[in-house]
Amino acid sequence: MTTSVLRTLADLEAVYGEPSRGSLAKEIDHLSPHYRAFVEHAPFVLVASAGPGGLDCSPRGDAPGFVSVADARTLLLPDRRGNNRVDTLRNVIADPRIALLFLVPGVGETLRVNGTAEIDVDPALLASFAVDGKAPRSVLRVHVERVYFQCQKALARSRLWEPDSRIERSRLPSAGEILAALDREVDAAAYDAAYPERMRQTIY
Repeated sequence: MTTSVLRTLADLEAVYGEPSRGSLAKEIDHLSPHYRAFVEHAPFVLVASAGPGGLDCSPRGDAPGFVSVADARTLLLPDRRGNNRVDTLRNVIADPRIALLFLVPGVGETLRVNGTAEIDVDPALLASFAVDGKAPRSVLRVHVERVYFQCQKALARSRLWEPDSRIERSRLPSAGEILAALDREVDAAAYDAAYPERMRQTIY
């Protein structure tokens, strides 16, 4: 047995000590006006869920405020067109627990929301989220249980928003190259060449 591995809460607390007062005070059970502002300005959110197949963390993005604040304890997240894996939705069917991490470009703090979710397909609700005349197939109704902001240390260390942190896309394998390595029927060059138009036609 590796003696350097922490296996109990007592082990963990012996290394880290007590949480700071501020880290506890910032957690509430609803979206205060300050926290609501983060949701309304965020064009990007990470959605974490759990199900029989394990854990999942999926990105969601759209115009700032695309996640709607129905009230202080309810968020509405449209499920835009994708690849139909619907990993998040499959998980929510099995286990309603969900966690959201909102990011706002240029802002160091992020917003964390934990709660439960259900999948709503009410026609009027779907229509209210239509873009370019195209409605989402479903909307995640998130029942908020815990909300708190994360300090900016992680984004400061990563320099995520700094222009000189960006790299050329060519330094990483393209989507076509990745798929071609896994599926012999895929032509990497053809896939990549067709992608911009495919994205334009299927983004909503």
